[in-house]
Amino acid sequence: MTSTTNPAPAHTAKDGKGILITEPAMQQLAKLCREQGDQQVLRVGVRSGGCSGMSYTMDFVPASDTLEDDETYDYVAANGQGFRVICDPKSLLYIYGMQLDFSTALIGGGFNFTNPNASQTCGCGSSFAV
Repeated sequence: MTSTTNPAPAHTAKDGKGILITEPAMQQLAKLCREQGDQQVLRVGVRSGGCSGMSYTMDFVPASDTLEDDETYDYVAANGQGFRVICDPKSLLYIYGMQLDFSTALIGGGFNFTNPNASQTCGCGSSFAV
């Protein structure tokens, strides 16, 4: 997971809110969601750790693990495949407006985060400070 400076144009959730997700990331997430099965959702968040103080988390969890205070965002990729992203309110304070991109590059490939709330990021891009 790395930071990128020129991500592709991004999509918001159906309601126009949430995390911005580029088309390459949308397609990759839709593929991963399809492989995980219909009863899984993508939980994104932050946790303490990393060289800059906080690191990003992304995990598939059962839809039944959605908590009452979680924010829920529904996305639809260009191919029509939909998926749900959930985030706890505390993490959302740090990542609201973040852009998620995906790269197939040999070096620096994978999911990339561009966070407008981060005052500092580490060299690998997987952690940040606010």
